[in-house]
Amino acid sequence: MKFRKVCAMVMSAMMLVSSMGMASAATPETVQAKLSAVEKDTYGTEQTGALLERINKLEKDYNGSHKKGSMMARVDALYDEVYTNGSKPSVLAQLNAVEWNIDHEVSMNSVEKRVADMEMTINGHTNEGTYKKRIQDLASASFGTVDLPMEQVVVPKNTLIKVALVDPVNTKNLKKGDIIRYKVAADVIVDSKLVFAKGEPGDGVVKKVTQARNFGRNAELDVDYKQTKSIDGTYVATFVGEEAKQEMKSLALAAGASVAGMVLLGPIGIIGGAFVNGKNIELPAGTEFYIQTKNDTTLYGVATTAE
Repeated sequence: MKFRKVCAMVMSAMMLVSSMGMASAATPETVQAKLSAVEKDTYGTEQTGALLERINKLEKDYNGSHKKGSMMARVDALYDEVYTNGSKPSVLAQLNAVEWNIDHEVSMNSVEKRVADMEMTINGHTNEGTYKKRIQDLASASFGTVDLPMEQVVVPKNTLIKVALVDPVNTKNLKKGDIIRYKVAADVIVDSKLVFAKGEPGDGVVKKVTQARNFGRNAELDVDYKQTKSIDGTYVATFVGEEAKQEMKSLALAAGASVAGMVLLGPIGIIGGAFVNGKNIELPAGTEFYIQTKNDTTLYGVATTAE
């Protein structure tokens, strides 16, 4: 475990922290883009065929019937139902809450697979019906009620989130614009509300990468950890700020500076010289580090007594 934490220190230092994060993911504007987003989250991949047939399938799978109106109006209604948190949590928010209550972790799989897996865990078989009905049944089985204990809470700016790499990172294989995938590594609770659940995804964008060079010149990697998904499905703007750097610095010192021959390099943070001196940055999947929220954000959280 100490070795993993040391690797995390290396990464946090090399991924220069000047990038301040971007706004939450923008809502798609076209019928095709919205339809594609819902299909990817529902089935795992974008579907093929005529748009009308694809809309009909989603409406049947979520609601059991087709709606009237233009294609744009129908897709807007589907998109809002799946993603938008208003007077009540969205379908994805409810699914996330139920899955966390059952597994204490949220999966990055499709709605289709997540619902089926939970039904197998609880009942030993999958059920028939719409996704909304099946999620309600799972809520009733896991929470004892279809009315989920989800309440709005303000998540303060600079709330720390422990995350872990989903894929290995190697500067030899990276270029500007590449996506760095990570996921929440530990639950984040604010005012007795779970707001970031273990397993929720996030993604960063490579802003700059420099390969290792001769004469001991180290590889450099600048990543904008722009957004992390919360328990209610909202993408929250995140970045590596002072609080995250201090947390990682404390972990490194607790692990013992002699472990990696660490040296302090001013405001950048900590570098494990034994790992990166004149070499490319190589970090395995599962490497843990910290990020933080960029702004005060109102989210739906799951009421919990967990610490």
